[in-house]
Amino acid sequence: MSKQLECNLECLQNKLITMADIAETMVRDSLNAITKWDIKLFKPVEEAEEKMDMFQKEIDDDIVRMISVYTPVAGDLRFLLMATRITVELERIGDKTIDIGFYAKTLFKEPPMKTLVHLPDMAEKTIAMLKQAMNAYAEKDTAKAITVIKTDDEVDQLHDQIFKELITYVMADPSSISRIMELVLIARAFKRVGDH
Repeated sequence: MSKQLECNLECLQNKLITMADIAETMVRDSLNAITKWDIKLFKPVEEAEEKMDMFQKEIDDDIVRMISVYTPVAGDLRFLLMATRITVELERIGDKTIDIGFYAKTLFKEPPMKTLVHLPDMAEKTIAMLKQAMNAYAEKDTAKAITVIKTDDEVDQLHDQIFKELITYVMADPSSISRIMELVLIARAFKRVGDH
């Protein structure tokens, strides 16, 4: 591997990690806005979405340039192709946080719910998954990557539990159905963050 390619690959990895940090902050800010029932707290999420789009385009352009200039093979080529997939997944995480804000705009027109039934727990697990996934990537650690996959099962179980609890809320108070539906959509968006 040429010294220049090695330098470019390291720079690319740093950009991916920065992009992941932005995605993590977006998820955390979304959770903060939900738990504080304050739509104004989604403003940084919306602003960060533009950064995510910029990073995805910049990284994709870097990868195309590196492939055409250096004609990488084997591990370097796999690294570059994997990086294109990672940027897509990170950008989709950003999209999911925007979806959460969209659902919250409707939800926050109603009085706050007394409890968010495990939603913060699920969101925190997805944040931890993102952090662990990027650590596994940076350290090239397969065992850590497998741990992330197993954690997704826990997120799925929490999602199912939240759904069941929200249904019992509707049965106890049918007038709460609009709020419950928005919370179902928000929970599903956090679940999708974990999937990505």
